[in-house]
Amino acid sequence: MLEIHKILVPTDFSEDARRALDHAADLARVHGASLILHHSCELPVAVSTPWAYEIPPQLHDQVRQEASRRLEALREELGAAGLEATTSLGAGPASIDIVDSAGAAGADLIVMGTRGNTGIKHVLLGSVAERVIRHAACPVLTVKA
Repeated sequence: MLEIHKILVPTDFSEDARRALDHAADLARVHGASLILHHSCELPVAVSTPWAYEIPPQLHDQVRQEASRRLEALREELGAAGLEATTSLGAGPASIDIVDSAGAAGADLIVMGTRGNTGIKHVLLGSVAERVIRHAACPVLTVKA
């Protein structure tokens, strides 16, 4: 049987991510595991063309500060429910960041939501969950919308 001590829960603060967090919290209770709440800050970088504009560094800072605030609020909520949780804030493409963060934290399981994109949307946008499943060293539980 899989021993679960640490569960990484990536969040983009959406309803889908919240459903995944609820499942992860239930698993943490059953297994006595701790949760790692993780958000990947991925902002587009400037493109080198004459009409491109650069995203001001202050915006990057504001986005990271808001993400940190929201992660902390989730951590406090879980703590009030008797669960141990820490937060983690990453950067870069979400799927790579999630896989790297799970490895660095020694996560035994990743629990994440899916948006369920199909057709052309899936082809154009891809699926973060799908890429995480392919590359993660630990099991990945996806929670469908």
